[in-house]
Amino acid sequence: MQTATKSQLFNGHSMVAPLRRVLVCSPHSAGWDTPGQSSSWRELGFLHPPDAGVADSQHEELCRQLRSAGADVEELSGSPDLSLDAVYTHDSSLTTDFGMILMNPGKTNRRIEVQHHRKFCQQQSISILGEVKSPGTSEAGDIVWLDSKTLLIGRGYRTNAAGIEQIRGLLGSKGIEVISAPLPHGAGPSTCLHLMSLISLLDERTALVDLPWLAVETVDLLKQRGYHLIEIDYSERDTMACNVLALGEKRLLALQENSKTNARLHDSGFGVRTFPGFELCINGGGGPTCLTRPLLRAA
Repeated sequence: MQTATKSQLFNGHSMVAPLRRVLVCSPHSAGWDTPGQSSSWRELGFLHPPDAGVADSQHEELCRQLRSAGADVEELSGSPDLSLDAVYTHDSSLTTDFGMILMNPGKTNRRIEVQHHRKFCQQQSISILGEVKSPGTSEAGDIVWLDSKTLLIGRGYRTNAAGIEQIRGLLGSKGIEVISAPLPHGAGPSTCLHLMSLISLLDERTALVDLPWLAVETVDLLKQRGYHLIEIDYSERDTMACNVLALGEKRLLALQENSKTNARLHDSGFGVRTFPGFELCINGGGGPTCLTRPLLRAA
């Protein structure tokens, strides 16, 4: 990974280095308080109609936690063409040391988000390395940097083989190995099951996992690379216990609702910060990592 300077605007290739700059999209910007946008909650897979006031309060607490951990928080501008899902900013772009890769989400209502991420990059002088195009699909929730030279990408309903091959074409010539990891069917195409629903890297050699749902070859790969695996408490699977954001220096940001898994993380030597996410996260199916598009990580 590149060594960051004060003037550096972006870098990638780590899920666990100290978080210095991050992009978010508030529920207000994603239209949670706009009738025309919020009325689509059922078709987008939300559990119940969104409570914009509660969601905004929980998002403000998320941002407070990010700032207190040392990150500059950037806001994506609102637009009436965004859907409720836009609050989960992680998915539509991937930060690399060479520039941003724009995704082509498998969930079609999210494809307009890519243009807003493009506009943000242009406004912030963040270079764009490339873009995944049809028939390829890709969502960054399926993408995990195992180390600075190895990218693991989940192949499932949101990210297909053609999308993975396009990302390999963008990064392979730059010395990055791209490995495809099969994902399970789960509850089917309408449910958001990303690779990062099943694994969150906590530091350079520790991963939080939903072990029964990971493919055997993925588990073998993690073990071959020396990762210590911490299993979630499986009673908290439905509240996204595996979705934990690494802040760097053994600090984590997790959902308050997952007290049993959070206790396991604390007992393993991690400092666990929490915020309530029953409305912002559990309702729409996206946790702390989903809510954040890291732009800069550096020691």
